[in-house]
Amino acid sequence: MTNNAADHHPGNSVAEGSHEGDFGCSLVDLRTLMELRSGEAVARINDTYGGVQNICKRLKTSPVEGLSGNPADLEKRRQVFGQNFIPPKKAKTFLQLVWEALQDVTTDHPGNCSHNLPGPGEAQAGWIEGAAILFSVIIEKQFRGLQSRIEQEQKFTVMPQGAVIQIPVAEIVVGDIAQIKYGDLLPSDGILIQGNDLKIDESSLTGESDHVRNQKLTVNICSPWLMFSLPLGASFPWLGTHVMEGSGRMLVTAVGINSQTGIIFTLLGAGEGEEEKKVKKGKKAGAPENRNKAKTQDGVALEIQPLKSQEGCLLRGSGASLQVPLASHLSPPLGLIMSAITVIILVLYFVIDTFAVQRRPWLAECTPIYIQYFVKFFIIGVTVLVVAVPEGLPLAVTISLAYSVKKMMKDNNLVRHLDACETMGNATAICSDKTGTLTMNRMTVVQAYVGDTHYRQIPDPEAILPKVLDLIVNSVAINSAYTSKILPPEKEGGLPRQVGNKTECSLLGFVLDLKQDYQAVRNEVPEEKLYKVYTFNSVRKSMSTVLKNSDGSFRMYSKGASEIILRKCTKILDKNGDLRVFKVKDRDEMVKKVIEPMACQGLRTICLAFRDFPADAEPNWDSENEIMSDLACITVVGIEDPVRPEVPEAILKCQRAGITVRMVTGDNINTARAIATKCGILLPGEDFLCLEGKEFNRLIRNEKGEVEQEQLDKVWPKLRVLARSSPTDKHTLVKGIIDSTVGERRQVVAVTGDGTNDGPALKKADVGFAMGIAGTDVAKEASDIILTDDNFTSIVKAVMWGRNVYDSISKFLQFQLTVNVVAVIVAFTGACITQDSPLKAVQMLWVNLIMDTFASLALATEPPSESLLLRRPYGRNKPLISRTMMKNILGHAVYQLTIIFTLLFAGERFFDIDSGRNAPLHSPPSEHYTIVFNTFVMMQLFNEINARKIHGERNVFDAIFRNPIFCTVVLGTFAAQILIVEFGGKPFSSSGLTLSQWLWCIFIGVGELLWGQLICSVPTSHLKFLKEAGHGTTKEDIPEEDLPEDMDEIDHAEMELRRGQILWFRGLNRIQTQMDVVYTFQTGASSLQGALRRQPSIVSQHHDVKHVSSPTHVALSSVNSTPTTSAAAAAASPTLMPHGRLPF
Repeated sequence: MTNNAADHHPGNSVAEGSHEGDFGCSLVDLRTLMELRSGEAVARINDTYGGVQNICKRLKTSPVEGLSGNPADLEKRRQVFGQNFIPPKKAKTFLQLVWEALQDVTTDHPGNCSHNLPGPGEAQAGWIEGAAILFSVIIEKQFRGLQSRIEQEQKFTVMPQGAVIQIPVAEIVVGDIAQIKYGDLLPSDGILIQGNDLKIDESSLTGESDHVRNQKLTVNICSPWLMFSLPLGASFPWLGTHVMEGSGRMLVTAVGINSQTGIIFTLLGAGEGEEEKKVKKGKKAGAPENRNKAKTQDGVALEIQPLKSQEGCLLRGSGASLQVPLASHLSPPLGLIMSAITVIILVLYFVIDTFAVQRRPWLAECTPIYIQYFVKFFIIGVTVLVVAVPEGLPLAVTISLAYSVKKMMKDNNLVRHLDACETMGNATAICSDKTGTLTMNRMTVVQAYVGDTHYRQIPDPEAILPKVLDLIVNSVAINSAYTSKILPPEKEGGLPRQVGNKTECSLLGFVLDLKQDYQAVRNEVPEEKLYKVYTFNSVRKSMSTVLKNSDGSFRMYSKGASEIILRKCTKILDKNGDLRVFKVKDRDEMVKKVIEPMACQGLRTICLAFRDFPADAEPNWDSENEIMSDLACITVVGIEDPVRPEVPEAILKCQRAGITVRMVTGDNINTARAIATKCGILLPGEDFLCLEGKEFNRLIRNEKGEVEQEQLDKVWPKLRVLARSSPTDKHTLVKGIIDSTVGERRQVVAVTGDGTNDGPALKKADVGFAMGIAGTDVAKEASDIILTDDNFTSIVKAVMWGRNVYDSISKFLQFQLTVNVVAVIVAFTGACITQDSPLKAVQMLWVNLIMDTFASLALATEPPSESLLLRRPYGRNKPLISRTMMKNILGHAVYQLTIIFTLLFAGERFFDIDSGRNAPLHSPPSEHYTIVFNTFVMMQLFNEINARKIHGERNVFDAIFRNPIFCTVVLGTFAAQILIVEFGGKPFSSSGLTLSQWLWCIFIGVGELLWGQLICSVPTSHLKFLKEAGHGTTKEDIPEEDLPEDMDEIDHAEMELRRGQILWFRGLNRIQTQMDVVYTFQTGASSLQGALRRQPSIVSQHHDVKHVSSPTHVALSSVNSTPTTSAAAAAASPTLMPHGRLPF
């Protein structure tokens, strides 16, 4: 376990070359060593190499200082031992895919030819389908960028030249000394050369849930996903294990395809052809431009590959889950029935008219003409079917998710599972950590209790006795991770940089404030001299380090939560620096006078203690309860972690949006309550619960210790703060909220976590957020979204984007279904009456392109706005098509059908042109039908602008220029329509139009905007006959108490009507009040009481106005104020409006 720094190789200056002989171990030697098991491995290390120290020498590295960082040396190691990434399975070439497609029996069958014959003009439109496919490929590249970002985010800590830095896992080379710590996923094979209280989760290999811990005087072997610690031996297993506890250093011995994980993936087909390309690879692998070309890196291979498959499943699954209610109820029955009826009516009408009414005989020479008519009828039927199917919905989902994910990266949300993007929009509860998420994670010691004195600020070093000062310095310097450091500021005048654990950094800063040097102590006591380390975990809530003195005695330094450490203290340092007895009553008094005042100020309290063990008998270090007792308290410090300035506003937005924020922290309950109050989680006068973990478990568990959902349902609705909680408590709370049947709909829960033990809660939650800075690799692997800045405000942005995804899809549906309804009815009715579809097949394909590809691109890329946070979350089964959307769809369909049928049957008289109805077969395009087609497209273009608002908002141009994609699509479609009409000719069945005709077409299209304003004026609640569509088996509405009466969705028309009624009644009431006042002055004070009695009604009307108008910032009373005081204040100024404005 202990290694002497003097034994390491003095340097590593490897000359350039390509011979493995430059190193004392070849690639084959190391691979062979990695394949051995148990005693054989240890015997090989000792017999062949002379121990781990000699392996370091052969690999020309230092177990203490690592590699030199020389670029030539790193390049050499990559050439000899390989790069640390596992290439994906070789993809098939384009020609191979073409050849396989040609082998498909469905393309060989002669009968298929008849179904693929192009109709009139269809051959010229073949580019549309190909362009749509290419566009889909471009969209797919969005997810490639996501995967590349995740790969680049995966980093690991190594020690070149003794410095501790983080590098991408792809840059790790054989010979690197890697630091491993709690929560790490191991990125390469290696040998553990130093460890502190290491515990490894190997359940994925052995099936046993017990963690394997390293033992003294054993050789420890690490693999990319598992590290074993076995007496006198080790094995080299693989796949998905991680460090559960402790820390250490590891010598990297195999990377990439030569690691145990790489060998397995090679057997599965990854990296085929690598051996054949080894020579070429050796020349190019180390080039800087090639470093980032790794498709899948070792260490994240198993994290990324499931992501790829999940993306594929998600795109299909999301499309399916969104499409099934519509496609199954609208597309196949309606589209297929309408198409079949169209063909049947056309055929019957033609046959009856030709052979029964006109009594024409069937002539053999006329058979080809009749067949052409029947083919024409069939094409019209297919056209009706095509426009009836909203097949653009999956593309809209894909674009919306891809666009949102890309933009969320800029908002510090790295999405790992795409479904989490939309799910977050429906979140009803967020269980958030405190440290780093709600606070700045910039910890500083601001108070201290030393020698019976409570210092309200950092004491002067002269005020502390030298022997006590030495105890403080040694305790902090030694009993902290040596990776925690205070570095000089990057910019002059800036704050010192905190590297590592922030709590430990605050204690190190405390030492520096006392004008002491912690690094000198660490140089005197290097990490190798630490005899025993009890690392911090969620169970201990403390850390202890044991040193062996020269006389054989031992000293243990401990630090941890103040109430936990003080409970184990029996002595304390007095003002003279001597130990005195520390009784229970002394502890209670200290808690009351020191710890609770600190905690109430939002300070985290940490206690430092020590214990000496005699040299006569070595204690049993595995008996922690005995070791962690009889401690002597040195000091208690109060650590400040300021609330992020933007967090209170973010939590207020969540509360407005119907999301309950709960704080789940391991801190003292008083500290948690103070921080929660500053954040706005706890509000004055609110009936909330603030519990500690023990009390929480007592309330929800029965006599057998089992969680009872019924008991939990009584606790969680009012719970706002859970302090002194364990990861198990967090998982229990999350599971209980999700499984609860309280309320009409299931809660959608988001959870933040950073530790390894937070994994179960992150997995159980509907959306798990891992901390990108403070989070462990295990937490990130279990999460759905990674917060790259560890900031709560980023969660609020995720909510906005999630709701925006839902609204974007709804906007697209509103637009597409309007086009569907109109196009189907026009094609069906027109074909049945005129024996020809007013919209030709190629024109329908163009319309289909507009309403599918272009519309999904334009409407699915709308940026989110703050107004999304002004509504309650939708339920899981909330219909995609709300009643307001149904009103818009039917309302615009009525306008468009009226215009189209008017132009179809009377347009030739209005424009004084020849009629296009009943034209003979293969007749040239007519102006009449071109005007019908052009007007139809113009109405769709302007209706696309209407579709930007789905809740009845009047201003459809609001923030339109924030979405350049929308503007580009609309203007580009308009320009393309001009070209099609003027130059499309016979392929597009169009004829050039005059300027006057163009202006009329545009004018009718603009009428869509005016008609939309008329539709917005009709309250949805008055249209009782409208039904929702696209919902699941159960309907979940917005809670009635949170909306105006009888409203189950946002309806701005209804809100405007209510606002008008309220203002009207307010006006009448004020006039009556003023008349009473005038009458009072004329006749006396008898009527004054009547005027005053009407004041409460004014107050209630004022509250009604606040209820329906957009929320305003409300000044909250202080914590000490009571509801009675607030009511009195309201009564004193009943007509005062928000922001101090008068109501007149």
